[in-house]
Amino acid sequence: MNNAGTPPETSYLFLGDYVDRGKQSIESLCILLAFKLKYPNKVHMLRGNHECQNITKIYGFWDECKRRYKPKLWRAFINLFNYLPVAALIDDRILCMHGGLSPDLKSLKQIDNLSRPTLIPENGILCDLLWSDPAQSSSPYILNLVPKKWGESERGVSYVFGEKVVTEFLSKHGLDLIVRGHQVMEDGYEFFANQKLVTIFSAPNYCNEFDNDGAMLKINEDLCCSFYKMNPAEKNMTQK
Repeated sequence: MNNAGTPPETSYLFLGDYVDRGKQSIESLCILLAFKLKYPNKVHMLRGNHECQNITKIYGFWDECKRRYKPKLWRAFINLFNYLPVAALIDDRILCMHGGLSPDLKSLKQIDNLSRPTLIPENGILCDLLWSDPAQSSSPYILNLVPKKWGESERGVSYVFGEKVVTEFLSKHGLDLIVRGHQVMEDGYEFFANQKLVTIFSAPNYCNEFDNDGAMLKINEDLCCSFYKMNPAEKNMTQK
């Protein structure tokens, strides 16, 4: 964080997935919450698909809370997750979420109208904002896109979407860029749809398996974007 700046001089937006698939999810979450409490207008946290009762029971957070403390702690965190926002809009030009777009999303006001607290449903706008993915050319599911728009997801939930979905959505709503997380990227980030969408993944060497770089996106006052990368071997930050 020091390389990119610290609050309150620098604002931070986190895209979700604070828990699961790690031994110290509790510490990771608590330090972010501490920053949020100290700098409520400078630190912002979106909900990811893992901030969910069912998912945390499968991928480790429930077990960690139960083993190290008590189930009561897990229930308190789940209650917190149900209040988290699911999208952010930067200067009316950059839309951010954890997952991606939804075929049911026709207006940004639909996001504002999502009620909280809430569980994550199995389908619909809220589900898609946390679960959908851009259809990369390497995915076998790109063949199922109708035409170059929506297809089934290999995750078994939500959709994959094509480049045309991104360009049409941005044009309709007067936006420049979509920023999302949700997928491991070898270089820490990856563009899609002629740089109209970018996927950011900030955890280097994910699960000690992928040997991937981590990255952060920096947006200045003129909405110009640059990237900070962290190499898993060198453990340092470089700017691009």
